[in-house]
Amino acid sequence: MRQVSSQLSKEVLHAFRTRPNLPPNSWYYIAGSTLSTLNRPDEAARVLEYVFQHGSGTTSIVPSRLHQLVIARKMRESMVKLAAIAGLPKTINALFALKSVTPSHLIDEPLMQSPTMRPVEVFDVPAPRVLQKGQRFFDSIYGKISKRVMGQMDRSGTEDLGIAARLMYGYILSNVSVLNRSETSYVLLAGLIPQDVNPQLKGHLKGALNNGATVDEVRAVRAMILHICELYGMQSLNEADVGGWGWRDEVANV
Repeated sequence: MRQVSSQLSKEVLHAFRTRPNLPPNSWYYIAGSTLSTLNRPDEAARVLEYVFQHGSGTTSIVPSRLHQLVIARKMRESMVKLAAIAGLPKTINALFALKSVTPSHLIDEPLMQSPTMRPVEVFDVPAPRVLQKGQRFFDSIYGKISKRVMGQMDRSGTEDLGIAARLMYGYILSNVSVLNRSETSYVLLAGLIPQDVNPQLKGHLKGALNNGATVDEVRAVRAMILHICELYGMQSLNEADVGGWGWRDEVANV
């Protein structure tokens, strides 16, 4: 595969890590999720290498072994949840890129119990119970319009769209063992903004607030995602542009 140049200098990574108003210890998995959505799993791996050396906070400090495990798991979980937004192929590529730079003692694999317990949910928990959990999470994002939103998907021309959404929310997004509700929302924003899908982005910006984030935090997360996208060549597109790498409408905000 042809090598692509990196945009992640130490100065750029330091700027991400110290960006004001971001939720605490969130910058790395937000950056990694954005980079994966941009199809740069190699750069997501560079972020992980950096945070293993400098920590997840605004002050540079080598994290303890336990903290490194937390970092590795949050980074991996962000990629798993990103599958619901950016697609499974990008998640696959990102997870293997992350694994290539992760020490073996920080890997969760078969014969080691997953911290999310998803295998238990899939094989041992009745499906209706998992789907109900997903519906509660969906309701927490969309609030009083959740029934209308899900109903629109059921009436999209095929009920299978609603089924796909229920499966994603039940088995993937509603699991908050590693990333909590607001942290999950940040990952979803990192998956939506690079794809220029304002209708879905608007709902999830409000959903982040519904799940406990502040307005300043959501705006800071959005701004960093936009900065990363622009760093990798995305730009505002004109009506006359028949193609391009960017946004056709002004990116939604709170």
